[in-house]
Amino acid sequence: MPVMRGLLAPQNTFLDTIATRFDGTSNFVLGNAQVQSLYPIVYCSDGFCELTGYARAELMQKSCACHFLYGPETSDRSTAQIQGALDERREFKTELVFYKKETKFWCLLDIVPIKNEKGEVVLFLVSHKDITDKKKEQDPEQGPETNMFGEKPPIPEYKVAAIQKSRFILLHYGTFKAGWDWLILLATFYVAVTVPYNVCFTVGGGWDEGSASRTPSVSDILVEILFILILLNFRTTFVSTSGQVVYDARSICVHYVTTWLFVDLIAALPFDLLYAFNVSVYFGVHLLKTVRLLRLLRLLQKLERYSQYSAVVLTLLMSMFALLAHWMACVWYFIGQREIESQGSSDIWLHELAKRLGTPYFPPALTTLFPSTVSSIPADSSQWNVSGSEVAGQGTWNSSQYYGNVSGSETASGTAGGSGSFSVLGGGPSMRSSYVTSLYFALSSLTSVGFGNVSANTDSEKIFSICTMLIGLMHAVVFGNVTAIIQRMYSRRSLYHTRTKDLKDFIRVHRLPKALEQRMLECFQTMWSVNNGIDVSELLKDFPDELRADIAMHLNKELLQLPLFESASRGCLRSLSLIIKTSFCAPGEFLIRQGDALQAIYFVCSGSMEVLKDNTVLAILKGDLIGSDSLTKEQVIKTNANVKALTYCDLQYISLKGLREVLRLYPEYAQKFISEIQHDLTYNLREGHGADVDWESNGGLVKKLPSIREDEEGDEEQSSVSRAPRSPLHLSRGLSSPLRSPLLPPRPFRAPSDHSRPSTLQIPVVSLSGAPPELSPFVDGIETENNSTTTQKFEFSPSLSPAPPPSPYAIREHSEIKQSVSKLTEEMNGLSKQVSKLSQELQEMTRLLKPLLQM
Repeated sequence: MPVMRGLLAPQNTFLDTIATRFDGTSNFVLGNAQVQSLYPIVYCSDGFCELTGYARAELMQKSCACHFLYGPETSDRSTAQIQGALDERREFKTELVFYKKETKFWCLLDIVPIKNEKGEVVLFLVSHKDITDKKKEQDPEQGPETNMFGEKPPIPEYKVAAIQKSRFILLHYGTFKAGWDWLILLATFYVAVTVPYNVCFTVGGGWDEGSASRTPSVSDILVEILFILILLNFRTTFVSTSGQVVYDARSICVHYVTTWLFVDLIAALPFDLLYAFNVSVYFGVHLLKTVRLLRLLRLLQKLERYSQYSAVVLTLLMSMFALLAHWMACVWYFIGQREIESQGSSDIWLHELAKRLGTPYFPPALTTLFPSTVSSIPADSSQWNVSGSEVAGQGTWNSSQYYGNVSGSETASGTAGGSGSFSVLGGGPSMRSSYVTSLYFALSSLTSVGFGNVSANTDSEKIFSICTMLIGLMHAVVFGNVTAIIQRMYSRRSLYHTRTKDLKDFIRVHRLPKALEQRMLECFQTMWSVNNGIDVSELLKDFPDELRADIAMHLNKELLQLPLFESASRGCLRSLSLIIKTSFCAPGEFLIRQGDALQAIYFVCSGSMEVLKDNTVLAILKGDLIGSDSLTKEQVIKTNANVKALTYCDLQYISLKGLREVLRLYPEYAQKFISEIQHDLTYNLREGHGADVDWESNGGLVKKLPSIREDEEGDEEQSSVSRAPRSPLHLSRGLSSPLRSPLLPPRPFRAPSDHSRPSTLQIPVVSLSGAPPELSPFVDGIETENNSTTTQKFEFSPSLSPAPPPSPYAIREHSEIKQSVSKLTEEMNGLSKQVSKLSQELQEMTRLLKPLLQM
């Protein structure tokens, strides 16, 4: 996954904060303080649902004073105090008896007002704690406990959370941190070059192992200081696994300690500062400085954004190849030096180099015995033998002369002047010549089979040469297929960068504002992190239906495990899983706006959202199901509120069209689904839902008495055509009938009459005793004479049982009918006005034409 800056949009984390801080007392509800007297519940925790035995859908929009929990033993004084505390928007705590669905319990209730950024009380946090057991153990004469909740955590505000960042916290995507990372990258490359060289040529290659000390350069000390400053990593933000940018100092420290601290701590050991203070260390300790190279892995992650450029990729490959050649050159020289110390053979490649350059090796004893002679060695060293005297006329030089009269013990540990010891030889080629020759051998062996001018003679040299050739073979394969390898390695990353570049070009061409640009980029990055650029439907389209359904059920198991789908058969679940889609919503974005056509049922998998209407919070959603319960007709469902994201939200949704098709295939589940969905929806977004509901001060929900209006059926083209009215009894029977399923046959179509519908339908009161009156259509209150419609006659039995009360389904259907009739009435009124206007214009034209006709 390419490196991202993280999700930076400000979020309203109020609900997450409440759930975290009140984990011990998670039985709470949130009430809307903006709705006077009722203060409806907009969110209730799972613990409160378990405590009371009510489902969340049953509790939404009820009073947060919990009138539905009141009973005979509930104190009237306490209830009055609760209502007074809500009206006065103040904190209040009391003990009282509540009633669950099965039994009663003692509850410690705590009301806390919650304010927004303007200081206005917008919500009430009402916490509940079951203290029945403690109440039984408590002495009756002892007063109520006042601190049952313990020390109360601070209450957060309901607002968009500002970024809480100390001035000493560095942003991981900031300019300073980017410059610092580049500086560390250069320092790491410096270490990668100098450490092997110093170990092999300066310290390990020196001829005095007793003290591996040297004078550090200024650059070495600066690099040491850079690596020691690891404290900056304790104050640098990072991106969590969920994509959030973490600003908390404690979380940053814990994350750094568990990831890169150990590597950085080893890399920060001040070896060169030890030299500066004349502290002698074993030369092998310096190899630990190569641990700093592990920081390349950390820094290269941040360089991935440049991998879309081929030139950068090739440059990095060449740099790594050159660095590899440098390391192998150092090892090649180190092997030669150790061979000289252990064997002193003339076949070692360094002796061959010394022979060609005319810089022979000689024992330190020679320098001790003939200091003036050795100091005046001529350029042509071939004139010298082991005794130190000139050999005139000898045109060639043989390094074996130096070992002809010197035993192996003297070579390894000879004496100088009868005392002291030496373990190495003096003289030899210069350091510069040795390194250049080593690098030449390494590059020639990596890129070809070598040219023989620098060859391996001893066993150690031959083994190393074989390894070098194998690495060179791998190099040839890599560079021979570099284009194909790059395409395979970075195909997914290249696709990501291509789409990102296209997105940025689109933003630049169309000059989109900065806020919209950030929303687009964050949405793209988040969706990419979810599916890695893979189109699941395109990927699975060639798989068998059986396998696709099993995969879809696994991917969407969180939604399919809801109680709503418990009674569905496995075949139904498999069909549903194939139509489930995923979506993402950033903070502040609207998932649905009021008046939009509702296309799906949504499930909030993660994050929190709020339902708004006229800037009033109706519900706060977290792990909830929202949508519509009207699935019986192929009609456009308009939404009655806005749904807005408070934090970054992941959602799953089922399209209404696909859901209707699945329910047609499984009619045995369709009826149960239609009856249960209204109880499982946390908030019903259907327009008209709750239109006939009044909020009373006592928190009860009182239904308005529905008015009887004629049911409207047919096309819009026939909206101006009247039909034979239905009797009130017929209407009441229709309302009490069960909700129609899409699987049931449609109602029979009634032929329209030849007369237009009146603006207001007058239905006379029907007496149950005696014969009912004959009903006929009316137009403007005048009965038509040539009415072709058959008059409807009704016969009633002498005794009729009272009509059963209308079911909730009938009430909902009646509400839809009433809205349709209202719209048709408005259209008829408008049409009547237009007819009146045309009549006036016609009269005016007749008046103007009358003089012309008389002429």
